[in-house]
Amino acid sequence: MALVMRQTVKLFFYLNDEITDPRTKDWPLIGSPFPGLLLLAIYLLTVLKWLPQFMEKRPAYDLRKLIAYYNAVQVFCCGYVVYQSLKLGWLNHYKLICQRVDDGPLVMEYAWKVCYAYFVIKLVDLFDTVFFVLRKKQNQVSFLHVYHHFGMVAVAWGMVKWLPGGHYTFLLPLNSFVHIIMYSYYLLTTWDESYKKSLWWKKHVTQIQILQFTLILLHFMAIVFAADCDFPREPAYILIPQNLFMVILFSDFYYRSYIKTNKSTKKG
Repeated sequence: MALVMRQTVKLFFYLNDEITDPRTKDWPLIGSPFPGLLLLAIYLLTVLKWLPQFMEKRPAYDLRKLIAYYNAVQVFCCGYVVYQSLKLGWLNHYKLICQRVDDGPLVMEYAWKVCYAYFVIKLVDLFDTVFFVLRKKQNQVSFLHVYHHFGMVAVAWGMVKWLPGGHYTFLLPLNSFVHIIMYSYYLLTTWDESYKKSLWWKKHVTQIQILQFTLILLHFMAIVFAADCDFPREPAYILIPQNLFMVILFSDFYYRSYIKTNKSTKKG
C-alpha cells in the first residue's frame, strides 16, 4: 500500500510539475488540478442534486431574457476564439499535420487568446445545464449533455497546462465555430418559439456536431500515424477514445431523436 501511495504521489508531481508547460503554470486555475476539480464537483452536485431538490416544489423560472443575452455573449466569445485561432495559428504558420507548440513570436499570444480563452468559455458553458434545471427541463440534463460539458472543461484545461498550441488545438476553432451555429440557433428560439418546433434546425445542428467530432477524431488519429513527427503522441491515446465516444453518443442521440422517431410516426 505504501508503495502504491509513493508511486501515485510521484505520478502526480510528474504530471503536475515536470511535464507541464512552464509558461502557463501560474495562470488562474492551471497550476493545480484541484480548484478545477472542485468546480466540476460543485457543477455535478448542483445540476444533479442540489438544484433539482431546490426546484422540486417551485415553478419554472422564466429566463428568456437572461438566456438571450447569454447566447449572444457565447456567439461573440466563440467568434473571438475562431478569429484569434485563425489569425495567430491556423491561417498564419500552422501546419495541418504535426504542428509543434513552437517558440515563435505568437506562441504566448496564441496560448492566452485562444487556448485559455477557450478554457474559460468551457467553464461558462456549464451554465447551460443550470439554466435547464431552473427552467425545469430536467429531461435535457442527460448523460450525454453532462458528460460532454464535464469532459470539454477537462480537455481544455489539459491543453492550457500541457500543450497550449500546436496540432491538438485544431479542435478549438472547429468546436467554437460549431458553437457559433448552435448558440445562434438557441438565440433564435428565445425570440421565436416556432424554431423550437422545427426539426429541420435541430436535426442539422446535431449533424454538424457529429461531423465536427468525426473531423477532430481523424485529426487526432493523424498525429499517431505521422512519420518523423516529434510532437507528443500520448495525449492522442486519450483524446481518440474520448472523441470516438462522443461520435457514438451523438450518433445514438441522432438515431433515437430523428430516425427512430420518424419510423415510429410512419408506422402509427
